[in-house]
Amino acid sequence: MSALSVGVLSLVILLILVFLRLPIAIAMVVIGIAGYAYIVSPQAALVKLGTDVFDNATVYSLSVIPMFTLMGLFLGSSGLGRKLFRAFNAWLGHIRGGLAIASIASCAFFAAVSGSVIGTAATIGKIAGPEMISHKYKETLAAGAIASGGTLGILIPPSSVLIIYGAITEESIGQLLIAGIIPGILTALLLAFTAWLQVRLNPELAPTGIPAPFRDRLRFSKDIWPIPVIFLISMSGIYLGVFTPNEGGAVGAFLSFLYAVISKQMNKNAFNEALVETANITAMIFLVIIGGVLYGNFLSATRIPLYIRDFVAAIELSPVLLASFIFLCYFVAGFFMDAMAVIVIFTNIFYPLVIAAGFSGIWFGILTILLVNIGFITPPVGAVSMVTASATNIKIESVFKGVTPFWIALIAATFIVIFFPQIATFLPDMMR
Repeated sequence: MSALSVGVLSLVILLILVFLRLPIAIAMVVIGIAGYAYIVSPQAALVKLGTDVFDNATVYSLSVIPMFTLMGLFLGSSGLGRKLFRAFNAWLGHIRGGLAIASIASCAFFAAVSGSVIGTAATIGKIAGPEMISHKYKETLAAGAIASGGTLGILIPPSSVLIIYGAITEESIGQLLIAGIIPGILTALLLAFTAWLQVRLNPELAPTGIPAPFRDRLRFSKDIWPIPVIFLISMSGIYLGVFTPNEGGAVGAFLSFLYAVISKQMNKNAFNEALVETANITAMIFLVIIGGVLYGNFLSATRIPLYIRDFVAAIELSPVLLASFIFLCYFVAGFFMDAMAVIVIFTNIFYPLVIAAGFSGIWFGILTILLVNIGFITPPVGAVSMVTASATNIKIESVFKGVTPFWIALIAATFIVIFFPQIATFLPDMMR
């Protein structure tokens, strides 16, 4: 069997294992090593298993992962999710549909310290969901706002998925994190506009609230100062070159810990739980990175990325058509595959093609996140939609119905970044 045939067969087997719910990291390690052993030699595969695992697990730049994870867990334990929603509710709750917009704004701010779609959707969903339902909001609008807002967790930095992308492609993690800021703000604004427009067109979706006293707005706003302050310190330090992404994560984690202690929200149990959860999340992410690298090396040996590159070059696709083709592949895969599987598998396939076509790897990283976010809320998998249903006790059918307008907004954000790549590359280019 030729190397190309082995590569195609491996993709089929990998997809089957993913559909059977085998962890994507384990599937990629097994297939990557077995395939490399078949194409090259068992001895070379064993060498790869030893050297690649060690080399990737000891990359200094990846120590940013536990730092940013700690930052989010420390701030999460201080009750900032509830404080965020309370503050935005005070400012926006009196507008018809204002609670839905407040939920999206809360997700955007929480994303700035979380780096996780699941964590963002679950935290804000448990708080905002019951609140909207008690104020007579339609379940579809409530669930759609929370689920779509939750996707901001891996777009607005710090983003664990952008770090994984950077580890696989060897793009600058600092530039990737900074690149997510403007697209993240753009996407949040589009989602908020979508919530407002829905209520404008159908007032029955949400009632008009009672304006909060101005003193309450100020009082509640004071409770959320740690997020913008810590975010600005860590990200501006990275952007200005004052410290590396690793140091930025460490500064953010330390300031978060300091705030949790000063606010008397941190005790021994909470501290231990944050450390254990950080270890679990870090181990999972590292395993995904190692699996992605091993499988990527195997795909390179099969020359599949080169065949795809040569095929696209032969048919002479324009940049817009190429980006649209990639969008279509991610879009269809998002219906059936777990988001992490889509990221790791497709990055290994399309990244060499994108670079050969002259596109920015930083831009493609942001585009990848936007494409994956669409899949996060799309049935039948829709992991964030599932989490939202669990957190809010809203039926999954209502969640999937509610995310449809926001799904269109995410697609719009994706195409804006496709046609205007400077949205993703402007800030990173200023760092060079």
